Amino acid sequence: MRPDLTAQIQVLQPSLIRELANEADASAKFSDLIQLWYGEPDLPTAEVVRRACQRALDRGETFYTPNAGILSLRQALADYMNGLYGTDFGVERILVTGSGTLALTIAAQALLAPGDDLVTHAPHWPNLSAIQQLRGARVVRVPLELHEGRWRLDLQRLFDACGPGTRAILVNSPANPTGWVLDDDGQREILDFCRRRGIWLVADEVYNRIVYDRPCAPTFADKIGPEDPVLIVNSFSKTWAMTGWRLGWLTIPAGTLGRFEMLTEYTNSCTSAATQLAGVCAIHEGEPCLRESLARWDRSRRLLRETFAQLPRVHCPAADGAFYAWFACEGVTDSYALAGDILHEARVGLAPGVAFGPEGEGWLRLCHAVAPALMERALERLLPVLK
Repeated sequence: MRPDLTAQIQVLQPSLIRELANEADASAKFSDLIQLWYGEPDLPTAEVVRRACQRALDRGETFYTPNAGILSLRQALADYMNGLYGTDFGVERILVTGSGTLALTIAAQALLAPGDDLVTHAPHWPNLSAIQQLRGARVVRVPLELHEGRWRLDLQRLFDACGPGTRAILVNSPANPTGWVLDDDGQREILDFCRRRGIWLVADEVYNRIVYDRPCAPTFADKIGPEDPVLIVNSFSKTWAMTGWRLGWLTIPAGTLGRFEMLTEYTNSCTSAATQLAGVCAIHEGEPCLRESLARWDRSRRLLRETFAQLPRVHCPAADGAFYAWFACEGVTDSYALAGDILHEARVGLAPGVAFGPEGEGWLRLCHAVAPALMERALERLLPVLK
C-alpha cells in the first residue's frame, strides 16, 4: 500500500492560469491565440545577453559554481544596486539564486517553521502563499483596498494582523496583480514595526524597475541597515526579459551569507555559470533594452486604458507599477468562467482573478508587456465580449 504524500502537498491548489493555458495548448483551434495571461514580456532576451551566454558555453563554462554565485555577478549586482539606490552593499550581502521564485523559497526555508504565521497583502501571485504553506506556515491575508481609484494598504490593519505567532511580513511592491506600489513613508512604517516587534520582513521587489515615471519604484534597500531583519527578493525575469533563464538574487543581512550558502547547497547547489555570465552582461549592457521595453509597454498600457475607459461595465483602477491591467466587469462573479469565455470567443488568454486568491474573484489580469500593435489586436477581439 502506497503511503500518502505530505499534508502540505495534498492541499496545494492547481494554478488556474495554467489550467486555462493547458486547455489552449491541447487544441489546434487556438493557433492564433494572443497570450496575455503570463507575466512576461513578448520579446526574447536581448541578443547581446544571449551571445554572452553562448560565448560562455563555447568556453566550456559548464561546471559547478559557488553556492552564493560567481563573484563577478555578485559584484555586478552590488554595484548595480548601489548605483541605482545610493546604497553601499558589498558582495557579502548578495546571494545569487536560480530565479526569484527560488529566492522566495530560500527565504521561507530560512525564516519559517511549521505553525509560524506570515502576514501579507492580497490579492497576490499564488506562489507567494504556496511557498509558505509548503513550509507548514499559515498565511494571513490583508486585502488591499480601493481609495479614490487607486489601491492602498491599510498599514494599521496589516500591523493588527500580526500576532504572537507572526514570524514575517511579506510585501510585494510593485505588486502582482494589482500594480499597487508602496510609497517610501509606508516602507519606513513597516520597517520600523518589524524592528520593534522582532519580525522578519521579506520584500519582493521583482517589479522594482517596471515603473513609467521614474528610474525605479520605492525600495526597502535604501532604508535598511546591515543588521535589519530584511530579505530583499529580486529577479532578472522582468527587468531584463529573462523569464526562462531562472536567475534571481537575495539581498541578505550582514553576517548571514554562510547560512544562506548552505541553504543554496541543499536546495539546488548552484546556478549555471553560463546563465550567471549572461546576467553580468544584462546588468552592464541591458539598460537600453529596458528603456525601449518600458516605452513599448507604456504605449500599450495607455492604449488599453483609453479603450477600457469607453466600456461602462469595465472597472480598471490605475496601476502605479508592474505591467498588468487588473480589471473587473460589472455583474461578473465567476472570473474563471469569464476567462474561459474570452479564451473561446475572443482567442485571448487572460488570467482569472480567483487564481490570485478569494480577494481576486470577479477580476481579471491582463499583461500589457507587449507591442502596441499586438495590444490593439487583442483589444479588438476583447471589445465584443466585454461589451
